[in-house]
Amino acid sequence: MSLFATVAITLVLLIHYYLWARLVRDTHLGGTARFAGTSALVVLLLALLASVVLRRSVEREVLGPLPLVAWTWAGLMFYLLLLLGVGDLIRAASRLTTGLRRRLGRDSASPGPPDPGRRQALARLAAGGAVLGSAGLGIYGVRRARSGDFETPEHVIAIPRLPRALDGYRIVQLSDVHVGPTIGRRFLDEMVERTNALRPDLVVITGDLVDGSVAMLGQDVGTLSKLRARHGTAFVTGNHEFFSGVDEWLTCLRRLGIQVLGNQRVSIGDRGPGGASFDLAGIHDAWGGRRGDAYAPDLTRALRGRDPERALVLLAHQPKQIDMAEGHGVDLQLSGHTHGGQLWPFGEATALVQPWIRGLHSRGDTRIYVSKGTGYWGPPMRVGAPPEIASLVLTAG
Repeated sequence: MSLFATVAITLVLLIHYYLWARLVRDTHLGGTARFAGTSALVVLLLALLASVVLRRSVEREVLGPLPLVAWTWAGLMFYLLLLLGVGDLIRAASRLTTGLRRRLGRDSASPGPPDPGRRQALARLAAGGAVLGSAGLGIYGVRRARSGDFETPEHVIAIPRLPRALDGYRIVQLSDVHVGPTIGRRFLDEMVERTNALRPDLVVITGDLVDGSVAMLGQDVGTLSKLRARHGTAFVTGNHEFFSGVDEWLTCLRRLGIQVLGNQRVSIGDRGPGGASFDLAGIHDAWGGRRGDAYAPDLTRALRGRDPERALVLLAHQPKQIDMAEGHGVDLQLSGHTHGGQLWPFGEATALVQPWIRGLHSRGDTRIYVSKGTGYWGPPMRVGAPPEIASLVLTAG
């Protein structure tokens, strides 16, 4: 077992012990309720561990509802931990304040003996509030993530070097779909239908399309062949492709008619001499280098021999890859990876390692759009970061 797996399992065990202590032990539940609460936490813990261990080796049909139950619990677990932790911090701050006041002589009342009844009532109040709060957030988050109710934000982006004949060119961006344990054909069918309804000139998929092998997910992903755009669909790798058999997936996507851009550049637009067009480049995700030099992101290679007077759109999975774009004449970078935070307040943590979490931004002469993601990873929930299929309309300045 790897060090990472050992640490992760230990952390999950400690979290479940903490939840048991706050929800069962400290509330002094009676015999039947105590047994039920303890059993539920043990079963959910085992379901989560089993889902993680089996998700890449066992068919979804065999696992049945296990992944959905386990990953929904993971989201609820996070919010229970957050709400109960906040309660503990408030109680600790209150005790600290009271102790300081007594030391400073501002509170002359002597502390009385502990009141077990009051302590139990407060423990039950905190536990009940955390359960109700996490349940409410969980229900909202699941409906937002899985209902197929995608936001379709439209952004008009001026690119001065874009040919006038392509003014109004529409790129529709999909990102971070994460087809896998809890996302399958139904979700993809709805996504494709909503994408086609936007009448794109070009569809781009900016990485993390899959979480699993071609053998397990290839049939579902095949529905992407129904995407309809005047200039087709382009794809770049995300970090999760490198966990899922990247060679097989790139072959599969090419067979579906999807243009895979692995440190490559293509001309997009009208064919023939003198036709209006722009350059579309794509680089591998930053994780690619761990798979070998052939998969390390290399924008210099992608742009070798390019006419610098032509407009350039770059597909790069992670927003921080904009560092590679500096000095290369990139007009617009399209990225994902962050999920917009997916579960509040994760966005604030993501901001520690990525320059932007969502939306349209600028660095120098380069604009960058960061998608909130179309699917989700892990818990089938979105709180504060709704799923999106972004529509980016290019204008000639």
